[in-house]
Amino acid sequence: MTQTKTRLGAGGRIVLPAEFRKAMGVEPGDELVVVLEEDGVRLLTPRQAVLRAQALVRRHVPPGASLAKELIRERHKEARRG
Repeated sequence: MTQTKTRLGAGGRIVLPAEFRKAMGVEPGDELVVVLEEDGVRLLTPRQAVLRAQALVRRHVPPGASLAKELIRERHKEARRG
């Protein structure tokens, strides 16, 4: 199942069906990231959110480039200046 209906409860609570929780690998009490998108809301685990952010950044970094090495190089250059 990839779609179901649910109701918005008191305090804005939404019940995530057990099948969805199992598919996402989450349990009651686990932290989720809620992303407001143009056409709805997306629920992600923190790990999924990090992977998504990394993929977005990767699209703008040339293959073989290392942002960490570039940052370290810039810091060394600044330190030599003064």
